[in-house]
Amino acid sequence: MSDSPAARRLVVLASGNGSNFQAIADAGLVVVGLVCNRPDAFVVERAAAADVPTVVLVPDKAEPRSDYDTRLADAVAGFAPDFVVLAGWMRMLSMAFLSRFPGRVVNLHPALPGEFPGTHSIERALAAGVARTGVMVHYVPDEGMDDGPVIATAEVEILPEDTLDTLSERVHATERTLLVNALRALP
Repeated sequence: MSDSPAARRLVVLASGNGSNFQAIADAGLVVVGLVCNRPDAFVVERAAAADVPTVVLVPDKAEPRSDYDTRLADAVAGFAPDFVVLAGWMRMLSMAFLSRFPGRVVNLHPALPGEFPGTHSIERALAAGVARTGVMVHYVPDEGMDDGPVIATAEVEILPEDTLDTLSERVHATERTLLVNALRALP
């Protein structure tokens, strides 16, 4: 591992737009690679603009998850990362991947610990009528869904006039700040 937290070598796994990838890159953190599972994802363009080496690794529909995750781990290991950051990575990882990077896989999730694991978390929080939701950054030690040891959290109030768009905008802004700060604080 790198000696300085600011010099930690990060590989980002992302599947979509890449706004969290962009926040990490803009913050000056050391992103040594991006791995994406969708060739049409905008994050691939963001990585190219930031001169970050990219691997697009599309799963084969007939391929077992563990086989894909082995290929994924090989691709990530090629960048020699200190940490692997799941920033909008929309695939569950098996132990075939996680066992290669013990204690070094970090996930960003748009909900507080124990609340709304999985997809559509913001939409489900809004529909539940709760007064607040939030964001967490946590380690991914195993195949559990959004339940690993918490690194950092931030609450986001749900306002009476919120729509899915307005709440999503505030949650995503909170994600970018929390993720960058949590990555800077990693041991």
